[in-house]
Amino acid sequence: MNKSDFHYELPTELIAQEPLAGRSDSRLLILPPSSSALHDGRIRELPQWLSAGDLMIFNDTRVIPARLFGNKDTGGRVEILIERVLGSNEALAQLGVSKTPKDGSGLVLDDGTRVTVLGRDQGFFQLRFETEEALESLLQRIGRMPLPPYMTRAPNAADAERYQTIFAHEPGAVAAPTAGLHFDQGLLDALAERGVETGHITLHVGAGTFQPMRVQNLEDHTMHSEWLNVGASLCEKIRATRARGGRVVAIGTTVVRALESSWRDGEVQPFAGETRLFLFPGRPIHSVDVLVTNFHLPESTLLMLVCAFAGQERVMAAYQHAVRERYRFFSYGDAMLLFNVGSGRAAGGSA
Repeated sequence: MNKSDFHYELPTELIAQEPLAGRSDSRLLILPPSSSALHDGRIRELPQWLSAGDLMIFNDTRVIPARLFGNKDTGGRVEILIERVLGSNEALAQLGVSKTPKDGSGLVLDDGTRVTVLGRDQGFFQLRFETEEALESLLQRIGRMPLPPYMTRAPNAADAERYQTIFAHEPGAVAAPTAGLHFDQGLLDALAERGVETGHITLHVGAGTFQPMRVQNLEDHTMHSEWLNVGASLCEKIRATRARGGRVVAIGTTVVRALESSWRDGEVQPFAGETRLFLFPGRPIHSVDVLVTNFHLPESTLLMLVCAFAGQERVMAAYQHAVRERYRFFSYGDAMLLFNVGSGRAAGGSA
């Protein structure tokens, strides 16, 4: 299977550059669990497609202001995108520079803080910030919100709120779990009234999520690493949901990746650590029955995951429909509701 099998043409004007006025104003393209026709709906309709006893799982990661600017000691301008904080004063990062800096070379942030390039680690630079200030504090003080590369504008004050979910609690992501951006308190209340329960995992989304696949054959791809935590209390909720015949509903591909990374001996088990799990057609997804997710980039690993979940032919046809119907794409865009082609529990709801 090749990455070109997941290509589609997307007019640039369909890439959402700004959020809508309200979080739950987005459209929702629904792929029913059978071969029924697609349904063009709204995210506010989601409760109609779920049932009492279903368990909806969110990613509670919080985006950190991970973008910094400065200069190399030699004078060239540099942009730093933190991938992961390693300790109080070290981090892995991507560097936007005209010439790759050597190990041991120095950078100076715009506020005067010095940074030393320690070396390379799997495509990222390991940096040491030469300050007694904790790195998390420095980022909060001078960092900027790391909007994705397909947004052609600088971040503004509104992004500090809108590029976070309302349930973001655990700092560490450099990209938002964007399916969760559609949920406001009103929608959560409507789901609760429906009898849908909720739970959380943590997966710190890394900048690697935007890196293009550089090989043609999917089997040759090495997936980027991300840290996750699936707690024991959530695993108990999942067991109880399964026991009563309810469905596990993932809000976003990061939830799917976290739960599948925690799948052991026929069930989701507690796990905290790194994952390099790559899900694509031919690799069945066991832990999730229903998925809410945004539209993803052509030939991206996230689109491949969605195709593994709901069927490649059906998903790619739905993307063509979304383009024709002028849906909004990517982080601030619209959403899809999909059902696991391999799950006997996919059907449900009253819509």
